[in-house]
Amino acid sequence: MKRDLLLMTAPVRDSFDIPCHEIGPKSAHPAAAFVAGLHGDELNGTFILSRLADFLNGVEAGKHPGLKLLKKVLIIPAVNVLGINLRSRTWPFDKSDMNRMFPGNVSGETTQRIALAVLEATKKAEYRVDLHTSGVDFEELPQVRLYSPSDAQRATARYFGLPAIMERSISPVFTTTLMHAWQVWPGQSFLLRVGQGGTVQLGHCQQVFRGLVAFLGQVGILAGVTLADGDEEICHFRQGSSKRLYAGKAGTFVSDCQVGRWVRTGQELGYIYDSFSGNVIEKVEAPANGLLTGIRRHPLLFEGDLLLRINPKS
Repeated sequence: MKRDLLLMTAPVRDSFDIPCHEIGPKSAHPAAAFVAGLHGDELNGTFILSRLADFLNGVEAGKHPGLKLLKKVLIIPAVNVLGINLRSRTWPFDKSDMNRMFPGNVSGETTQRIALAVLEATKKAEYRVDLHTSGVDFEELPQVRLYSPSDAQRATARYFGLPAIMERSISPVFTTTLMHAWQVWPGQSFLLRVGQGGTVQLGHCQQVFRGLVAFLGQVGILAGVTLADGDEEICHFRQGSSKRLYAGKAGTFVSDCQVGRWVRTGQELGYIYDSFSGNVIEKVEAPANGLLTGIRRHPLLFEGDLLLRINPKS
């Protein structure tokens, strides 16, 4: 069932809503809650969750014989609906970051009221998943992010079948994010990072879509899921394992390397060119052996910009 999570009015345009999908058996709380589109330029997550909603609605309608939804699933494909419409990362009216408004406030600014509605709808789910991308300048390998996780969360994270699991500490700076707001509630919370902002990367989206379906099967929410054998290795990286390389000089960065490949120390991964003369001013070489989990995609860079991230295999 599709419904409005929140209906809001605007001074000089029609009212707008934030749609969500409640699919499966009726219950007081969803067994799994999926959220995307807190930032208006993060289109991969919105596309993935809209496709997931269509798929699960198809399961409910009997279009996928052998599959049965055993518990309720809540899907919010796009929180920052106006940001998406205007291709804006932030909330367009006041340029606020939607993912810095939690836990929200019923009497607060528009973004705070939206944050409260999202938290109230999702906080009691047994499994909670927030989908994000990197910024428009940087591409990241599809991955599960865990923040100061329990052993149970580490085990469950493997159910997504994504190539990398990254552990991070809970930063005292980011105490107003959805992930932080979820942490005080029973259940397990996961953040998925998928590719690059500002675009839909179909390969990444298909991989994560399959991962979400597999996850629902593994946790007993979707019955009849057949899991593929021989999937690629899942690499689990503990906190502080990333090796970052920053630009030594400004210029134009060009690379044809794809995230998800294994590289070796000293391997050439791209070049920085002088933007006017065209000559190579710096070779970009891998700083360590490991998995290339992120790489800059915007060619113009300043000295000190992040070029790539490599995670050594432990």
